[in-house]
Amino acid sequence: MLVHCRQYKHEEVQFDDNRTTGESQTEDTVNPDSEDYFGADIDDFDVETWDTVEFRGDPIQRRSVTIDGVTAVSVPDDPTEKDDGDLPGGTVQLRLDSGIETLERAAIVEVQDENP
Repeated sequence: MLVHCRQYKHEEVQFDDNRTTGESQTEDTVNPDSEDYFGADIDDFDVETWDTVEFRGDPIQRRSVTIDGVTAVSVPDDPTEKDDGDLPGGTVQLRLDSGIETLERAAIVEVQDENP
């Protein structure tokens, strides 16, 4: 199966001399244009990228995660210690041939069976 999730985390604050604690970052500061920052398009690199989105009036970070070769998906009923009530999502467990992958603070977007 192919599983697509969104994973969330708190915004990583980047301090500089012009900012104070608690001051919100702007979109340009958190997500600068990749060609200006790296000198190349980010799609040319194999890296994980986080986007800043707003959740309940606060900035948080979100990334898309797509995993192929999943044999089973489960979501525990009880929250784990890694779950954070201030963020969307919860723990998602994915069973693969190589073992179990756990995504904390994730929400399932879509699951597709490639060979129904």
